[in-house]
Amino acid sequence: MCLGVPGRIISIDGLTAQVEFWGVEREVRLDVVDSAVSPGDYVLNHVGFAIRRIPEEEVEETLALYDQLLAELEREDLMAAEVRSEIGPGASQAGRARNG
Repeated sequence: MCLGVPGRIISIDGLTAQVEFWGVEREVRLDVVDSAVSPGDYVLNHVGFAIRRIPEEEVEETLALYDQLLAELEREDLMAAEVRSEIGPGASQAGRARNG
């Protein structure tokens, strides 16, 4: 599954825009965006293309959802690392003992 990422348009030059994503700026194409956009607008970016202008009334909710998703991923990664650190060495030794 692919996920679009919301970002705020900083500037526009023809069919490209500088878009800020959580403090990181990237160039994004505007060829397929669903409606006209201006600096300050938020867009949903997918593989370097703005695919949808996020309506102003949905921006805060959209950003909050992505913050929640990122927090979940960070928590899962920390948990996975902790589990791997606890079972990794033991699992490797058990596998060597069985394979003799």
